Amino acid sequence: MNPVLSVKGVSKHFGGLKAVDDVTFEVRRGEILGLIGPNGSGKSTLFNCILGQLPASGGKVEVDGRDVAGLRPCDLNLLGVGRTFQMLQVFPEMTVLENIILAGQEHKGTMFSRLFGKPDAGLTDEAKRMIEFFRLTHQTNEKAGSLSYGQQKLLDAAMAFMAGPKLVLLDEPAGGVNLTMLAHLKERLKAFNEERGATFVVIEHNMEFVMSLCTRIIVLANGRIIAEGEPEAVRNDPQVIEAYLGG
Repeated sequence: MNPVLSVKGVSKHFGGLKAVDDVTFEVRRGEILGLIGPNGSGKSTLFNCILGQLPASGGKVEVDGRDVAGLRPCDLNLLGVGRTFQMLQVFPEMTVLENIILAGQEHKGTMFSRLFGKPDAGLTDEAKRMIEFFRLTHQTNEKAGSLSYGQQKLLDAAMAFMAGPKLVLLDEPAGGVNLTMLAHLKERLKAFNEERGATFVVIEHNMEFVMSLCTRIIVLANGRIIAEGEPEAVRNDPQVIEAYLGG
């Protein structure tokens, strides 16, 4: 069986700067992979190359064995690759329910059915189940802009998973979230992985969050992979301590 995502020798150069330098790894079905590294290590550039937001200078990216070179983020989304951003992508003037329905509509039916079918594209029941799963039931009809930042992070995650993607890339999900809501977010992400077999890759600076959430971790420094393995092994790797943990 093909891995969900294969990154093969991907590089990205900006003039003489090698932001990403010959990076190779796979994401196995059903795992939670963490991608960490110090500022300037190339994490976000690599994410953007995988998602087609930046053209790679070399290498190949495959989703389920298919070469996705040249595909736009919206094309990848239709192939089942979703993402969240460091900056929230919720619509503040729409309700929680409306946000989640909107996130799923692009993948429901044809253009004709979306234009002339039900306004919710038949997604209300599934959207409510997603709201319940992420423990946002009491906020169902509230405008997203009235939610706390942590609740908006939960909503953002629910929107990313609404279309049932095979892979979600989570960019700094813990950023700006208080400890109580952070524990809740981590618990919900783990539950989604365990109950629905969701696969995702997490870029994160919060070491405790990523170490306790992810089943495998890759560490970048200066655009290259310097360590890979289970969280405890990575935590104790001398190169990681020197490059990322300030040892």
